[in-house]
Amino acid sequence: MSSSPRITESSVRTRTMASLQRTMSRTQTAQDQISSGKQLRRPSDSPTGTVTALQLRSEVRANQKYSANADDAVGRLGAVQDTLQDSIGLISKVRELTLAGVSAGGGSTPEANKARAAEVEQIKGTLIQYANTKYLDRPVFGGATPEFTAYDSSGAYAGESNGEMLRSIGPNAKVRVDVRGPEVFGAETITDSNGNEVANPAQLFKVLDGLAKSMRDGDSAGITAGLQNLDKASQILNSTLSDVGARYNRVTQMKQSAEDRLMSVSSQLSDIEDVDLPKAIMELQLQQTSYQAALAATAKVIQPSLIDFLR
Repeated sequence: MSSSPRITESSVRTRTMASLQRTMSRTQTAQDQISSGKQLRRPSDSPTGTVTALQLRSEVRANQKYSANADDAVGRLGAVQDTLQDSIGLISKVRELTLAGVSAGGGSTPEANKARAAEVEQIKGTLIQYANTKYLDRPVFGGATPEFTAYDSSGAYAGESNGEMLRSIGPNAKVRVDVRGPEVFGAETITDSNGNEVANPAQLFKVLDGLAKSMRDGDSAGITAGLQNLDKASQILNSTLSDVGARYNRVTQMKQSAEDRLMSVSSQLSDIEDVDLPKAIMELQLQQTSYQAALAATAKVIQPSLIDFLR
């Protein structure tokens, strides 16, 4: 004959209090989620969700960095691109003046050529200003130089000749954001067929100096030679502009990709961490109702006895 377990008044009270505490704990959890807006507040809430959230947060930071680097690259390359376009326009003006200076008409008189020489010198000064264009207070054609100018007033390069400025704009994707002056306006020296260092006749500022001198001296042969060197310098500028434009397009595409990925990852992170507010409110109301019902039931089950009044 089996005997049923004896249930004492103390055990009833203990179990009842434990049940009420669990209900109150669930109510408090719902209140915390609503007040914080987060359903994942500590690792114990969801160990798997915590690991996923940490990975997503790392990816969010990486894409934010890629986007910031892309913004910097767009600014630098945009400044270079605009400067090159303006410089090409000025070189076209110099070419027009040079063609007029070697024409057989009356426009190639000594007085007219002296005026053209003066205008060429003014254009050279403007081009040197362009060569010292700055972005964030650093010359964009100076390489990694700490100085504030890439060219001196005579047109001699004063920037850094080595090294490149790179920006990470995506996973395993880097882009160069600088263009050194000699790559744009021509190096001051080149290596001839014998391996010797010689002056570069197509260095833009030297070409302009030579054109101005030849116009003043009435040297038709010098003007013609200067026109050929000017065309070579113009080709370098156009080639550089094409390369910078390609880099600029790549950066803008990678920037858009980073922003799209950032939006997607942020949405996934929100799904894991953020609370569903309507659902949490309903859960809170349900737990409050359950708690009130438990209190009412407990009041009927556990009633004070005569002994309680005598204590």
